[in-house]
Amino acid sequence: MKVDKPGMKRIGLRAAATTAMALMAGVAFAEDFHGFDPEKFDGAMLSADQLKAMVADASAAHKPNNGTGLVIGFANLTRDVSFTLKVEDGILANGKEAGVDVVVTDNHLDGATALANAESFLQRQVDYVIEFQTDANFGATIMQKMNDANTKVTAIDIPMPGATFFGANNPRSGFMGGAYLGQAALKKFGADKTKTGYLVIGELPQSGAIPAMRTGGQVAGFLAAVDGFPADHVIKIDSKNTLEESFTQMNNVLGRIPAGAPIFVTAINDQSATGMLRAVKQAGREGDLIVVGMGADEIQTMMDEPTFVASVGYFPERYGNYLIPLALMQLAGKTTPDTVLVNHVMVTKDNVCKYYEKFPCTSGKDPITFEFPQEKFAAHLAEIRQSPELKGFENLIPTN
Repeated sequence: MKVDKPGMKRIGLRAAATTAMALMAGVAFAEDFHGFDPEKFDGAMLSADQLKAMVADASAAHKPNNGTGLVIGFANLTRDVSFTLKVEDGILANGKEAGVDVVVTDNHLDGATALANAESFLQRQVDYVIEFQTDANFGATIMQKMNDANTKVTAIDIPMPGATFFGANNPRSGFMGGAYLGQAALKKFGADKTKTGYLVIGELPQSGAIPAMRTGGQVAGFLAAVDGFPADHVIKIDSKNTLEESFTQMNNVLGRIPAGAPIFVTAINDQSATGMLRAVKQAGREGDLIVVGMGADEIQTMMDEPTFVASVGYFPERYGNYLIPLALMQLAGKTTPDTVLVNHVMVTKDNVCKYYEKFPCTSGKDPITFEFPQEKFAAHLAEIRQSPELKGFENLIPTN
């Protein structure tokens, strides 16, 4: 592993999965760039020939800042959880096939570190930046520096003003997971006992209003499935986006949940949901528990844990298949959408092999046949569109 500058490392390249992922563009778009159309792209990794042709066009329109070859900076959210490592692997694999240099930094889930990493990219004069950073308060400062340097940026999951947004359909993915959890609760416990239970949500307040649409959607989806669930039985904890903090915070709230009451758990991501699950297990209350994850990047945990019944699929291993072509397309001066949202699915024990071949599908272990409550979701969208916190981010709210 060669160190270029403090905090900047060239990471060994690994092959990325190429299973197709449907993506939904946030605005109408109709330009094809060497077989890549952001509006119609299926998420499968493009060929090396396609990627190299993109590089040729990008280099012709934008002379590499170092005079020799294009350099793309990727600031990863953190490098110690499976989701972000899968994102990184996909970006690096595409960079290798394209023949561009990808320089990786680790934001360590910290805004100040993200700012320092952004400044290091500018000192190196990279040609393009992909940002995955958690602190919404630092986004504007980072983007001001990028704009001053005329450096284009794509932001993953947490928007940054002026950057292209790529990532989760937060309202829909959250609502989907919450509705699944509510329907599974009714199937396991029945309506009366379900209403004596407690819904615990692992939030991420530091990331601002956009990821909050995900956890808010989880609550709304659960309540859409469970009519009359008491509002004071909804408990929110600050997960800090980590398994360890989620475990600690879940331990802290278990004392507020009466013995024998059902416990319904979901969170901002699979790691946080897993930490909360472990806290409940340690307390000897696994029989009261149902968990639905977010991300479907901890599949082994879902398969091993009877109470972890499903997770909403994000397919992080496919992100790079989109992000590198998008960067090259923008460097080539082509028009691109300002927002692209992932098309999410419920991943369960019975259908997992359709998305991840290494895991066999089971038969009959799924607790329910899921029905997405579309009408109630539409009402939820109408409500959040009125939120003053989301003013200016309307493009990140789906139309249906």
